[in-house]
Amino acid sequence: MTKTVTPNPLKRTDLEAEIRPHDSAQSRQLPTQSSEPTPLEQTAEPAAESLTSIEKSAVKVPSSVPLPQSLADILVYDPDAIAAYYRRRPFQIVFRLAEILWLFAGYGLQLLWDRQFKQQAINARKRAARLREILTQLGPAYIKVGQALSTRPDLVSPLVMEELVKLQDQLPPFSNEIAFRFIEEELGQPPAKIYASLSPNPIAAASLGQVYKGQLKSGEAVAVKVQRPGLAQQITRDIVILRWIAEWATNNVSQVRSDLVSIMDEFGARIFEEIDYNHEGENAERFADLYGYLPEVIVPHIYPEFTNRRVLTMEWIEGTKLTNLDALEAQGIDATHVIEVGVKCSLRQLLEHGFFHADPHPGNLLVTAEGKLAYLDFGMMCEVQPYQRYGLIEAIVHMVNRDFDGLARDYIKLEFLTPETDLTPIIPALAGVFNNALGASVAELNLKSITDEFSELMYEYPFRVPAYYALIIRSLVTLDGIAISVDPEFKVLSKAYPYVARRLLTDPAPELRASLQELLFEEGGFRWNRLENLLKNARNSDEYDLDKVLNQTVDFLFSERGEFIRVRVADELVKELDKLGYGLIQRLYRQVQLNGRTEPTIAFQAQSNQPSNWEHVVRILGILRDTEGFDASTLAALLPQIVAKPETRDLGRRIVSGLAQRAAARMIREFLLARPPATPPLKAVPAAPSAVATRPAALPSAM
Repeated sequence: MTKTVTPNPLKRTDLEAEIRPHDSAQSRQLPTQSSEPTPLEQTAEPAAESLTSIEKSAVKVPSSVPLPQSLADILVYDPDAIAAYYRRRPFQIVFRLAEILWLFAGYGLQLLWDRQFKQQAINARKRAARLREILTQLGPAYIKVGQALSTRPDLVSPLVMEELVKLQDQLPPFSNEIAFRFIEEELGQPPAKIYASLSPNPIAAASLGQVYKGQLKSGEAVAVKVQRPGLAQQITRDIVILRWIAEWATNNVSQVRSDLVSIMDEFGARIFEEIDYNHEGENAERFADLYGYLPEVIVPHIYPEFTNRRVLTMEWIEGTKLTNLDALEAQGIDATHVIEVGVKCSLRQLLEHGFFHADPHPGNLLVTAEGKLAYLDFGMMCEVQPYQRYGLIEAIVHMVNRDFDGLARDYIKLEFLTPETDLTPIIPALAGVFNNALGASVAELNLKSITDEFSELMYEYPFRVPAYYALIIRSLVTLDGIAISVDPEFKVLSKAYPYVARRLLTDPAPELRASLQELLFEEGGFRWNRLENLLKNARNSDEYDLDKVLNQTVDFLFSERGEFIRVRVADELVKELDKLGYGLIQRLYRQVQLNGRTEPTIAFQAQSNQPSNWEHVVRILGILRDTEGFDASTLAALLPQIVAKPETRDLGRRIVSGLAQRAAARMIREFLLARPPATPPLKAVPAAPSAVATRPAALPSAM
């Protein structure tokens, strides 16, 4: 977005407009509107405007900066600056605190009554519903807090979480007079000079703003979002109170294991981004750059010249809510397919680029007449760092393969557990929880079952939920709820695992290469079943390229980083060839025994009933052959390249040396050190004394 930032000269006399926009459109040259589109003259954007929403959330006002005289001076979230502002206005905090205490006092008395008369279990659901009503009554900040708590199993019980998920932020609209005044103050001209038309009433109203349908002078249909009056004052005042409560609870309530102050700061940063529509516009443009190329995904265009802190102008998307199944069916649209598109896009957001839409509720997802999925409302976005993305992939793979030791270590990497946490009691608890929730196969993975089971576990053990994960689980649970409403048999995780398997097999990132190595090699052996599982699931991913997998495998195997795996592969081949040769000798020896009717003199080991490595190899070759895009000529072309590599000769020498050592060790063990089989004693036969006496003399002569 390109625009000039200057102070706004308009005088504010209304209490509702307590934040001045830091980007005044009056000082900008707006394009002359006419029936014919005209080119827009755009000026350079200052460095501060180029900051992403994530970077801005980390910006803090230096201590040397003067105390803020108004909320307009606080453009990004700074808890110290906000607290300093309200220290000089204590009565605003006192009156708001009295209102909050009045509502929660009655709720607290109800909880005490239940506890006194042992009614907690009976009234638990009723009390959770009452909490939801109180948060709704307290306004936008508390609605957002409640929505955040609905994904925090470390802070509230599963029953309360279930009730808070129902929180809605729909509120009655405010007057057009205020909305149109805000448009003029933010964009520098009355709405009639900017838009050819605006709907007489808002078409939607929520806790942060309301939306009008309009048309630009140049003819494009647009959605115009205008922020609710008094929002900044309400939110900052409540943030101060909530942060004080969080600090007190963290320091004085032993049951609180998470850093509530950090959680509140994360919440404050996010909500400050949401109430700055410049950020939302930047988020939408970045989202379009990352995911707009997907053929079945639509991201609305942002009009930055008609966007400011409290007004957002974006392309109007005509569509049907994803949950309106009758309307979709009447248009001949397969809603289940659209859900699959949403799942695939969400996976790219979360695990590929790390910039994801954290609020995909039904109102923010529309299906166009062409059956494409359109994303709306980019106020709540979150960024996941690379190490977190890789950690999530590893955790999913460990969970599916029931590697609970690895899963417990993943939770330390992902900051759910501290490094000094004793994992001894947690590993069996994870096994107990996830063995129940996982089902018999990947196809049975149920996100709700897993999150419900995990929520109970986190409530009992010293888990803490990182702020980024709270938004991730909120996004996934919301998407899962939509999917189930469309198709009760739809399972988000089972659809997601092929993508995860493909990433683990094809992503060259060192973290995932190490994770794949750890997954496949365990306790001195190769886990063939895990490789089979990955290959079977990865082939169901749309972008699975088998040729790429084979080439990457060869390149990695014969690289310096692949030396460990080459050694393990060589050792596995030595064991398998030795077993094959030993089995052949056994069969030949038994045949000789049958022909000669002789007693065995060598005690061969019993054969294992476990499938041999060759059988696993045959099964894997079958999986590769059945994979779409498999070409035997590609595999044949790789063989000469492999044979010509110097590492292959080293492998051959290692294999020959290993076979020789095993053969020598077996010869020593079974021929030189083995005891001959015991011969049963002969039965005593009565004989003449002379015969007995002459027998010893006959032995030397026979020799």
